Amino acid sequence: MMFDLPDDAALYAALLARDAGFDGRAYVGVTSTGVFCRLTCPARKPKRENCVFFETMGACIEAGFRACKRCHPMAPAAEGDPAVGRLLAALRDDPARRWLERDVQAMGLDPSTVRRSFNRHFGMTFLEMARLTRLRTGAAVLPEGGRVIDAQMEASYDSPAAFRSAFAKFLGLPPSKFVQHARLRADWIETKLGPMIAVSDQHALHLLEFAERKALPAELKQLYAFAKGSLGFGRFAPTDQIEREMAAFMQGRCADFQTRLAPLGTPFTQEVWRALRDIPAGETRSYGAVAKAMGRPEATRAVARANGANPIAIVIPCHRVIGADGALTGYGGGLWRKQALIEMERGFAQGSGENV
Repeated sequence: MMFDLPDDAALYAALLARDAGFDGRAYVGVTSTGVFCRLTCPARKPKRENCVFFETMGACIEAGFRACKRCHPMAPAAEGDPAVGRLLAALRDDPARRWLERDVQAMGLDPSTVRRSFNRHFGMTFLEMARLTRLRTGAAVLPEGGRVIDAQMEASYDSPAAFRSAFAKFLGLPPSKFVQHARLRADWIETKLGPMIAVSDQHALHLLEFAERKALPAELKQLYAFAKGSLGFGRFAPTDQIEREMAAFMQGRCADFQTRLAPLGTPFTQEVWRALRDIPAGETRSYGAVAKAMGRPEATRAVARANGANPIAIVIPCHRVIGADGALTGYGGGLWRKQALIEMERGFAQGSGENV
C-alpha cells in the first residue's frame, strides 16, 4: 500500500477537521450520495455510518464512487498549489522567456520549495519545464519550413550549438536529422492537458506522446531507424484527423477515435495494445485483469511492460490500467494527467452511450 492509514475513527475526525495533512493520501466515499471526496472537502460533512475510507482514488473508482464536484479530488493536485499556479501562468504568458532561479525569487517564491513542488507534480523542475517550453516555441517554426537558425532565435538561444544540443536532448535527434519530403513527419498538437507530438505517414499515426515524456527521444530514434532516416517536420492527413478527434475528446464530445494506427511493437505488445482499446471509456482495469482478458493470466508483468511502452497516448488508453490495489500507479505523461483523463472519461460513461 502507498500509505498506512489510521483507523476509521481517526480518519473521520480528520474529515470533520478538514485536515490538509491527509490531502492526496486518503479519500472518503459517501454511500448516501455515491461520491468520493478529499478529506478537506468544503461540503457538509456526512454521517459517520455513511463514510467509507480509501487510500487511493483508483480504489474509490473501483468501488463505484464518482468524484465530488465541490472538492474535485481527481483534478491535478498542482492546481491547488498557488506557487505552481503562478509560475504556470507566467510561463503561458511568455513561453520564450529564459527563466533563472533569481526570477523565481523575484516573485517572492523559494526556489527549493518550487523545485520540490514541480518535481512532485510533473516529474521535472520549473526551470526544466521552462527550457522545454522555450525549445518547443522555437522548434514550432520548423514544420512550417523555417530554418534552424530561425528556430534557434525564436527559442532565445544565443548559441547554435546550445540549441542543437538542447533539441537533441529533447527529441533524441538534432535538427539536421529531420529532412524535407520525409516518409514520416512530426508536428505539434495542442491540447488542454499540454502539447503532444504526433508522427504519421500518409496512411497512419505512428506516435502520439506528451512533449515531456521521458521515453519520447528513444521512441523517435526508433521511428528514425524504422523509416531509414526519412523523418521530418510537417504533417499528413492522419495527424489532421487525430488533432480533430483529440479536440472533440478533450471537449467531452466524443471518445471514439477512428484514426488508423501503426505503432511499432512486437506481436505481444500489439496484442496488449488492442486489449487496452477494448476497455470502455470511464472504466479501469488492473494489469492482471487485462492479462486474463487476453487469455494470458500468467503474463501480468509482461502486460505491465507493454502498457508502459505504449507510444500512442490516450488513443491506446494505457491510462485506464491501474494497480491491483486500486492505486493509479505510474503514467508516462504524468500521474496528474492520468487522474484528469480518468475523471474526464467518467463524464463520457455517465452521459449518453452514443459518445463512448
